[in-house]
Amino acid sequence: MFDFGFSELVVIGVVMLIVVGPERLPKVARTAGHLLGRLQRYVSDVKSDIQREMQLEELKKLQEQVKEQAHEMEASVREQVSSLESGLGKTVDEVKAALPGEEPVSGGAATTGAQQQAAPVEQAAVADGSAESTSQLELGLDPAVRQPLPVDKA
Repeated sequence: MFDFGFSELVVIGVVMLIVVGPERLPKVARTAGHLLGRLQRYVSDVKSDIQREMQLEELKKLQEQVKEQAHEMEASVREQVSSLESGLGKTVDEVKAALPGEEPVSGGAATTGAQQQAAPVEQAAVADGSAESTSQLELGLDPAVRQPLPVDKA
């Protein structure tokens, strides 16, 4: 902080001895030491408070960035899910339209007998967690019969 050499300290000590006197010099030196210690503690407390405030600001900025990224990710996931659902819905409608004796469902107003029979089975399959049998029932396939796809041998 201050750059005092030994000679400057000796000069300050001699001046203090002459001005204050030999009997009060130890008391003044002790009081000056206490005041200097308090000043150093006060300065270190102020530094630590400033450092904490800076870290708090950085954490707030980081939290805002994380929230923003989470909202962006959520919007992206919602967009992908909605596009996947619409594409899957179109595919299911096309497959239902291609099956003989099935009518495409438009808005759910008219349901065929097969669809009415499949509804409780679908609900039970969803409760069991077997999504594969549900999708096969939607397509009018029997989940118990599985036939491997033919392989072309060329």
